[in-house]
Amino acid sequence: MTTPRCPICAAPPVPAHAPFCSRGCKDRDLLQWLGEGDRLPGETIDTESLDSRRDTD
Repeated sequence: MTTPRCPICAAPPVPAHAPFCSRGCKDRDLLQWLGEGDRLPGETIDTESLDSRRDTD
């Protein structure tokens, strides 16, 4: 069985920040998601149709 590693830097994880090794790696991962660097696969959403629905509410 392999030893778990931090997904950012491959250091051993720390229980307080699992699965990351530090607060820095945990924050870096969050920033990657917030900046849309990481995405989950799915259908593309037409943002114009969403905007038009908001105008009618």
